[in-house]
Amino acid sequence: MTFPTEVTVPLMKDIAGQAPQAVCDLVTNNNSTNLLLNRDKPPFDNADIRKAMMLALDRKAFIDILGEGKGDVGGAMQPPPEGIWGLPPDQLATLPGYGPDVDKSRAEARAIMEKLGYGADKRLAIKVSTRNIPVYRDAAVILIDQLKTVYIDGELDPVETATWFPKIGRKDYQVGLNITGSAVDDPDQQFYENYACGSERNYTGYCNKELDQLFDRQSAEADQAKRKKLVWEIDKKLQLDAARPIIMHNRSATCWQPQVKGVTLMVNSIFNGWRMEDVWLDK
Repeated sequence: MTFPTEVTVPLMKDIAGQAPQAVCDLVTNNNSTNLLLNRDKPPFDNADIRKAMMLALDRKAFIDILGEGKGDVGGAMQPPPEGIWGLPPDQLATLPGYGPDVDKSRAEARAIMEKLGYGADKRLAIKVSTRNIPVYRDAAVILIDQLKTVYIDGELDPVETATWFPKIGRKDYQVGLNITGSAVDDPDQQFYENYACGSERNYTGYCNKELDQLFDRQSAEADQAKRKKLVWEIDKKLQLDAARPIIMHNRSATCWQPQVKGVTLMVNSIFNGWRMEDVWLDK
């Protein structure tokens, strides 16, 4: 059996060729590829530049290239149908960079950049830092390519894994291409851990006291339908603020030999289902 949820879509083809009898299950794993923008230092202390960057993103291209079409567009919360709390597609489409017309979004981004004095002859140079492993680095290369369309020239800054989290903890970056795993599909875990003022895992230092109060309101709301509306309101605000721009929600696979029985993969987190208490060998 492979390590749980470590098999990418391209690697599934290799496994099918080398072990055609193997069983592979591709699932959403409740982790997202996202951007960390250093909001405390130029140029990303400017909300207009953050918006232009959001408008430059072609999320479908990321999914098509990295996951061969297997991946999901969403906000902070895991997208439906596997995710209970994720924003519906019609609401997502109203947010900057989520609309279906990528060319239109990028034209809007260029107009913003031109008002700030940038253009074809005066481009914004930035560094895009990321862990020096393929699942991070490949996404960062695509990001850099897409940012060129809005007068932003990115330089790849590959960071060894041992120093990655200390580096972003110090906020020693301009843009960080990151992957964030979630322990469970629940707004309390997502909002308090990644977006609340003062949270250690809130790497960008994003802080909105009014949203913190909404975090508390949704957490205390017993009516699930009412809570979901509050969660959607929060998620939309997080995307509008470019708090931690979400590029894509990832899918990955686990593969095993057919004599391995009783494997059940969870869709609410890559960290659940590892006890293997129901797994047995028919051999």
